[in-house]
Amino acid sequence: MNKAITIPLIKVPLTAHIEALNPHYSPEQKLRVKAQIKQKLKEQDAVLVAHYYVERDLQELAEETGGYVSDSLDMARFGNEHPAKTLIVAGVRFMGETAKILNPEKRVLMPTLEAECSLDLECPAEQFIAFCDEHPDRTVVVYSNTSAEVKARADYVVTSSIAVDLVTWLDEQGKKILWAPDKHLGRYIQRLTGADMLLWQAACVVHDEFKFRALGEMLDKYPDAGVLVHPESPEDIIRLADAVGSTSQLIKAAQTLPHQRFIVATDSGIFYKMQQAAPDKTFIAAPTMGEGATCKSCAHCPWMAMNGLHNLLSVLETGGNEIFVEESVRVKALRSTQRMLDFAKMRRDSGH
Repeated sequence: MNKAITIPLIKVPLTAHIEALNPHYSPEQKLRVKAQIKQKLKEQDAVLVAHYYVERDLQELAEETGGYVSDSLDMARFGNEHPAKTLIVAGVRFMGETAKILNPEKRVLMPTLEAECSLDLECPAEQFIAFCDEHPDRTVVVYSNTSAEVKARADYVVTSSIAVDLVTWLDEQGKKILWAPDKHLGRYIQRLTGADMLLWQAACVVHDEFKFRALGEMLDKYPDAGVLVHPESPEDIIRLADAVGSTSQLIKAAQTLPHQRFIVATDSGIFYKMQQAAPDKTFIAAPTMGEGATCKSCAHCPWMAMNGLHNLLSVLETGGNEIFVEESVRVKALRSTQRMLDFAKMRRDSGH
């Protein structure tokens, strides 16, 4: 890593604080709010696309209204293919930007525009572009957890579900890679592929908190448990895994592995779909606290926690929180983002 590049320090809100500020509905109030949202979605020809990490109520609502719950790759694909004139993206800002990059003709709204991503914030476009310019011989591959401006500088965008395959494909062509922003995912890909990769040094505030020693102690307590790990986690956590993969891949592993109990090292928002996929199994959040320490995220992203029924209803009532991407940036970002979708489709068509 070039010593001139400094990862910015970011202020991370505490998940517990965010959750305490969100309104808490009685069952009757929740039913009324959901009914209002469903009516407005229908009136506005809008579809709700939700990430696995947002609260259960939003995931349920997306399913109940013909929307979609998935990882960032499938969210992008679904929004791109769905005929609705308005996309409501429940997740973090880069997901809304990706939807707008792919669908300039559609209105893209988010429950909140304050929902950031630590990986995005730790990869400022100006610094990243300068870093790329210092290494013109490298193919630039960026994780989807980045701004539209960063995507505009990239040759390829990837999600964790296709990153290993795409880097393998580029490596077979003799390409040297400049990778950003997640260092843990970058190192994981590098170990699996042997590719020549220059890594940006950002990390996810949730996955970076999982603790090796505490996880070992949990395995001593539950020796029969399988360990499911997202590759944004530190290397020592990955070494303990029975399965490593994207959110969709981890849900599949929960279904197919023989274990009846799993310790899950990714955002606990995934438990809703994981339990739905494997209702007879037990899921435990991997530890994020070491001895004498406290966690910031407690295995749930504070920015994902900002999404709720209250601000979803508000945005449908006001039309606020619309996502815009400057057209010259959007056109450049579309090239690398479309390559992601095309590569994923090629893999599906080939049976991978």
